Amino acid sequence: MRTAKDIMTRDVVTVTPDTDVNAAAKILLEKDFNGLPVLDEDGKLVGVLCQSDLVVQQREFPLPSFFTLLGGFVALTSLSQLQRAVDKMAATKVSQAMTPDPVSVSPDTPVNKLADLMAENKYHTIPVLEDGKLVGVVGKKDILRLLASSEE
Repeated sequence: MRTAKDIMTRDVVTVTPDTDVNAAAKILLEKDFNGLPVLDEDGKLVGVLCQSDLVVQQREFPLPSFFTLLGGFVALTSLSQLQRAVDKMAATKVSQAMTPDPVSVSPDTPVNKLADLMAENKYHTIPVLEDGKLVGVVGKKDILRLLASSEE
């Protein structure tokens, strides 16, 4: 059975929380990556910045949904959700746009478990950690390469 260590990219390009979002966007485009792990100054994984985190910046401002009840307004969107959306749209640093506390896997995670995580949760990039250190990433293309190579 194939595992994350068999298909992961080991030479990982990372960014820090203080990286400018424009610089991170250039890396994503130039390297044709879906996402970048975000490491703090101690090398600890603190987030993942995906293309979708940056595409949000081009959306229209999300107007909160609400209804009236007994002459008052009741919000259907929590203020924290609205604040998070506004922060992502106005982000200038990776820390403001990234997805914090990302799901990660170990090098021994089976590929079918990776595929489940990606399909069920719409993850594009999954960090691979060993003893708390980033040792690789698995992207959708890594799984597709495995599929393509099994046909040969």
